Amino acid sequence: MKTVVNLTQQSVLGEIENVLDTYSYYPYQQAFAIPDLRQELIAFVLNRIPCFYSAVAELQLVPPSCDQESQVNQKLPRSPLEQQLHVQNLIHQGIYAIFQAKSAWISHYLCESVEPSSEPSHWFG
Repeated sequence: MKTVVNLTQQSVLGEIENVLDTYSYYPYQQAFAIPDLRQELIAFVLNRIPCFYSAVAELQLVPPSCDQESQVNQKLPRSPLEQQLHVQNLIHQGIYAIFQAKSAWISHYLCESVEPSSEPSHWFG
C-alpha cells in the first residue's frame, strides 16, 4: 500500500525554518512560534506555489530529504536555485503581510506571554 506525501509542504516547512532563523527572536521568531500564525504563514506560501505529491510505500512514509528535493526540483519549471529564492521571497512577503495585518494582536499576545516579575518596574518612573 502506498501513501501520498505532499513534497512541496515538506520543502516549504524547511525553508520557513531557514528564513525565520535570519530574523530576530523577538518579535518574529517568537510570533511565528505561535501555531496559528505558523499555519497562516505556511498557507500563505503554499497558496502561491504549485504543489507536488509523491506516492511512497508505507514503510517509507518520510522519503529521504535529498530524494524529496530532487523529485520536487525535477518537476518545477524553474531552476532549483530560482525556486528556492522564489519560496524564500514568498516567506518574507508572508511574514510582512501577517505582521502588518495582525500587529496589534501579535504585540498584545507577546506582551501577555511575558511574566510580570521579569518586566522592568514602572514604579520608579
